[in-house]
Amino acid sequence: MTQEAILVLEDGRTFRGEPFGAEGETFGEAVFSTGMSGYQETLTDPSYHRQVVVMTAPHVGNTGMNDEDPESRRIWVSGYVVRDPARRSSSWRAKRTLDDELRDQGVVGISGIDTRALTRHLRERGAMRVGISTTETDPAALLHRVLESAEMKGAELATEVSTHEAYVVPAVGAKRYTVAAVDLGIKANTPRMMAERGIETHVLPATATLDDVRATGADGVFFSNGPGDPAATEGQVDLLRAVLEEGIPYFGICFGNQLFGRALGFGTYKLTYGHRGINQPVMDRTTGKVEVTAHNHGFAVEAPLDRATSTPYGEVTVSHVCLNDDVVEGLELRAPDGALKAFSVQYHPEAAAGPHDAAYLFDRFVDLMGGSASAGLPRAGAAAEPSGGASRRLPPDPSTTAAPARVRPTAADDRARGDH
Repeated sequence: MTQEAILVLEDGRTFRGEPFGAEGETFGEAVFSTGMSGYQETLTDPSYHRQVVVMTAPHVGNTGMNDEDPESRRIWVSGYVVRDPARRSSSWRAKRTLDDELRDQGVVGISGIDTRALTRHLRERGAMRVGISTTETDPAALLHRVLESAEMKGAELATEVSTHEAYVVPAVGAKRYTVAAVDLGIKANTPRMMAERGIETHVLPATATLDDVRATGADGVFFSNGPGDPAATEGQVDLLRAVLEEGIPYFGICFGNQLFGRALGFGTYKLTYGHRGINQPVMDRTTGKVEVTAHNHGFAVEAPLDRATSTPYGEVTVSHVCLNDDVVEGLELRAPDGALKAFSVQYHPEAAAGPHDAAYLFDRFVDLMGGSASAGLPRAGAAAEPSGGASRRLPPDPSTTAAPARVRPTAADDRARGDH
């Protein structure tokens, strides 16, 4: 007989299927990703730390696992849920099967369940804790352990996934600028995108100080994506405020957007089920352009869509908004004369995996560091009105040279991060 695996949500909903990956037991927050491809990048995205990812695409694993596409040196998801895993890999780039890779890295998964029903349940009830086991046969016993597991709300996780040692990703061709990138869970494609634009990126630990930033000679500061609750993070918020006080150009993505919001005095809140996938429509309100973007976030910034907010650092406006639900997807900070000082987006412009609609944001960062007039785009909201109401908050329910090879953190960084 085929061995059975069970999945139990914290509200008691149970699914039975077959083991996929490693045997054993795992716990985390159950979330779903709507990406039809890019599962290797999803698995290796540090932002998925302590999350059990449910794939809405029914057939997963057909291209196997290769050595070119990982976004870090290990798989970060706590568990993996698929409906129909591929029986074999069918790509010339594949080095291993998905099942073998999950097993080798000790990631417990489950297959053969109705992922559509599970996704609908999470959409209706919200993301919640979950357990997967290939050793437990009693759902009630597993549920007891699920309820004892840690919640995502209030969790500070960026330091768990960040590098412990600084490393440098050199510019491609002539160096134009130096950026201090604070690693809160950075993906490998981000410094690659900067390198293509002549940026030398100094990747710093999540515990970096203002002195560490100054020591790099940074022309700009970047905060990366990352896991956890932004409300539970303090040190990086203090650092960002110091950066803004010194007038250093700033660009942040995902977690870096949430911390930017906090540094500017806004609150953050947990979304019911979050945005995860590579098909989310976002409007850039400075231009009126709609982008299809890659997302991975369960928290968002609470800021008004219909007006600017004055802060000690300048005037803040919402620059990007999600067209599905009006969630804040970007912020910009301007001086009294209208000059752009800092900006951030909630989604992933490095697009690994995902569409490349938002790559222009790295060019905007270059313009900002160079003091170019092109950085002084129209104020957010000038090109288009928000798609829904005055308040962003929803109800609680709801250029240069050829591209380099994909950049990877150094071996020393991998050892420091624990990516063996």
